[in-house]
Amino acid sequence: MARVYLDHAATTPLRPEAKTALEEGFSLWANPSSPHGEGRRAKAALEDARARIKAALGWEGELIFTSGASEALAIALGRSRASRRVASAIEHDAVFRAAPDAVIFDKSDPPGEGAVLAIQHVNSETGTINPVSAMAPTVRESGAVLLSDCSQSAGKLALPDCDMAVVSAHKLGGPIGIGALLVREFGLLEPMGGHERGYRQGTENLPAALGLAAALEAGGWATSARERAAFAQELADDRLVIGEAVDHILALTHPSMSAQALLIRLDAAGFAVSAGSACSSGTLKKSRVLEAFGVPDETAARTIRVSLGWSTTGEELEQFAATWASLT
Repeated sequence: MARVYLDHAATTPLRPEAKTALEEGFSLWANPSSPHGEGRRAKAALEDARARIKAALGWEGELIFTSGASEALAIALGRSRASRRVASAIEHDAVFRAAPDAVIFDKSDPPGEGAVLAIQHVNSETGTINPVSAMAPTVRESGAVLLSDCSQSAGKLALPDCDMAVVSAHKLGGPIGIGALLVREFGLLEPMGGHERGYRQGTENLPAALGLAAALEAGGWATSARERAAFAQELADDRLVIGEAVDHILALTHPSMSAQALLIRLDAAGFAVSAGSACSSGTLKKSRVLEAFGVPDETAARTIRVSLGWSTTGEELEQFAATWASLT
C-alpha cells in the first residue's frame, strides 16, 4: 500500500496550478521595486497577484506579503500601534514568540482601548472554530483591534470579520515561504521602511506570490464534504470535539495507547499523522493547547491529530479508518 499523508495542517502538497505559476514567476526575475522596464514588469505581476489574492479571499483592505504566517504575526503584533497585546490561551506558539508579554484573554473582561487581541480562526490541533466574527462588535466597541490567525482556515472557510488576518500559503496548496498579513488599513501599523509600502523589509518573493494566488483560485478538494463528514462520523467515538469544528482537522484519542505509540504504529502502517502543532509535534511534549482547552492530561497523552488536505482521497480515508479500528 502506498503511504497516506494525513498531516496537512502542518503543510500540504503544492497544487499543480501553484507549481505552474511558480515556474512562470521565475522568468520574472527582476526586483519589483526597480524603476526600469524589467522591474516595472515584475511590479505589475506582483500587484496583479496581490489583487487576485484579495479577491479570492474576499478582503477589501490592504495586503502585505510576508515569508509566512510567523512573520505576519510578528509584524501584526510587533508593529501594531496598540499599546497592549492580548491573546487567547490556545494561540499558536508563534503568537507568544511575537508577543511574549501578551496577556491571556478573559472572555468576561474585554481587552479595552489601546489593545490588539489575537484570536485564531481555526485551532490547528483540534479543528475548533472560534467565533471571531461574533466577537468582533464587542471587541471594537471596547476600542481594541482584532487580529485573527487564519492559517488553518484561509482558502477553506470565509475569512472572519477582523481588523487584521494572517494567511499561510503552504497550508492551502501554495508554496512554502510566502504568506500575507491582511490589514483593514495601514494606519493600524507602525511603518518600518523598505518594501511593501514601507511595512516590510526585503525584496518581494514574486514567484511565490503568484503561486499563492494560483493556489487560492484553484480551490477544491479531492474529497466531497459528504465523504469528509462520513469519515468524521466513523471516528466519532474517538474524536475529541471542542465546540464547532472543521471537517479537515480531527483530534483522535485512543482508549489505551499513548500518542507516541500511536505515531509509531501508524507510521509503520504507512500513515503520516502528528501529535500537536507542527512546531511542537516533533518533541512529543505536553500540548499547551489541549491543556488550555481543559483536556485532562491522561486524555491529551493519548491524542493525535489527523488532518486532511486538498489532495486527500476518499480511499485514503477508508484505509485510515480501517487501520485505526485495528489498533489495540
